[in-house]
Amino acid sequence: MARAPPPLPRDSSKGRVAATNAPGESARGRQSRGFSHGPSPDTERREPSSAFHRLPFTPVAGEAWLRSRQLSRRAEARRRAGDRTAVQQQIAASQCRGGTGGTKVPPANRRPPPHPPPRCSVAGEQPASGGLLQVVAGSLNSRARAWRRKSVKRRLQSEHPRTGGPEGRAEKAAPLAAVPGEGASPAPSQFLQEEVAADFSTMPAFTHITQNAVAHSEKIHPTFEQMGSEREMKDDIFDTTYREKEGPKPALRYVWRNIILMSLLHLTAVYAIWFIPSAKLLTLAWALLCFTLAGLGVTAGAHRLWSHRSYKATLPLRIFLTVVNSMAFQNDIFEWARDHRVHHKFSETDADPHNAKRGFFFAHIGWLLVRKHPDVIEKGQKLDLSDLKADQVVMFQRRYYKTSVVLMCFLLPSWVPWYFWGESFLISFLMTICRYTATLNASWLVNSMAHMYGNRPYDRHINPRENHFVVFGALGEGFHNYHHTFPFDYSTSEYGWRWNVTTSFIDLMCFLGLASDCKKVTKETILARKIRTGDGSQKTS
Repeated sequence: MARAPPPLPRDSSKGRVAATNAPGESARGRQSRGFSHGPSPDTERREPSSAFHRLPFTPVAGEAWLRSRQLSRRAEARRRAGDRTAVQQQIAASQCRGGTGGTKVPPANRRPPPHPPPRCSVAGEQPASGGLLQVVAGSLNSRARAWRRKSVKRRLQSEHPRTGGPEGRAEKAAPLAAVPGEGASPAPSQFLQEEVAADFSTMPAFTHITQNAVAHSEKIHPTFEQMGSEREMKDDIFDTTYREKEGPKPALRYVWRNIILMSLLHLTAVYAIWFIPSAKLLTLAWALLCFTLAGLGVTAGAHRLWSHRSYKATLPLRIFLTVVNSMAFQNDIFEWARDHRVHHKFSETDADPHNAKRGFFFAHIGWLLVRKHPDVIEKGQKLDLSDLKADQVVMFQRRYYKTSVVLMCFLLPSWVPWYFWGESFLISFLMTICRYTATLNASWLVNSMAHMYGNRPYDRHINPRENHFVVFGALGEGFHNYHHTFPFDYSTSEYGWRWNVTTSFIDLMCFLGLASDCKKVTKETILARKIRTGDGSQKTS
């Protein structure tokens, strides 16, 4: 029977078990007495004594281990705090796609490696050494991106099987050629994801990146039949199946009533210019305010809301836009939206109400002075206008349009200066005529000048242009190449509110809770479209 070990000596000065070696005892022998956390390789493990069991870390070796552990934790905390910037840079670098010129983007159908090496955003730069944390963060980032791509692909395949899967993309995607004149330096499209899934919240799209990342990007839209009811407006997309009828063009039939009224209006406006110096400053400010309100009734109301359904408006906002639209006097909302949808669907053809190919004068004002082309009437009758007919505000304005025009376009703008600050009624009325004429021509410039003069950075194959003069005069409607490329975008431009009064107004209404669901094209889709079909007038970097 083995003898029990002798009691451990106590250190009276420190009140703990002494950890001294027995006479002639080595460190290994001391280890076998129970002072280590595990048995010696060549000795049998023994149960620790009761005193050691009550105070497991009281030995000097245990205290030294605790102190070293605390010091290492503090050092690690200091290192983490000091290397936070390096960690962030490493994580950002791990998100880059191909830091050096020779890096290749893997094909979309190949599964990425489980632990890809981190890459730098600058060619030739080496990854910053930040320890295990950076490597783990980069790996998790890569896995998260791969998971997002797979989830988007699965969702699109389930919702749009004809275009969401690899087979549909292979059928519709054309081979992509490299951009001429460029070398192996990475293009901006290199930093796009292999699949970009959002024109806006309800229209999916794809952007394909070539192997060497120096090529065009391709955006493929599913047809509206495949999209189902995802988007309300379907009649503002250009119809590629339409063909103009062969044979002689129908003879022009003049509308003499409109010719006489438009001539008198412009002659009166020219005469009113001489009275501008005699008008009070408040009268001129009021005319400018009416010009802006009437313009918003057309741009934010009849155009972006009712023609394209690019955002949603509450009842108070719809009533306000209807009232100020009557101040513009450019046909009621129902007729304006119908003609504009025909214009987008059959742009620059005989079915276009103001076909710019028939000349500047016809696109500007001439189309109002003659009878419509038979194709315009035929195609307009085939449009789905059920959304306009279901809007009681629109139909109320159509029913009482003449009364609202007389009140809002002429009487109220002339009465306010005369009643409130004693302006001459003649001058007040003449300033109203000037304002109304300016409103008409500012809107007409979108149909004429913005279809003939300017750049085409988004689609060089269509007539509409980017015209900054029209942008300023028409409250942001001059980004016309963008608008015809992405008609569902509520801002009608890539740049948001910059020189775009209408977009600023809609954003303000959203802030006040009167508007919502503003549809916007993603930056990746815009860049892909610029590279694919733009004229190169705007930088894509």
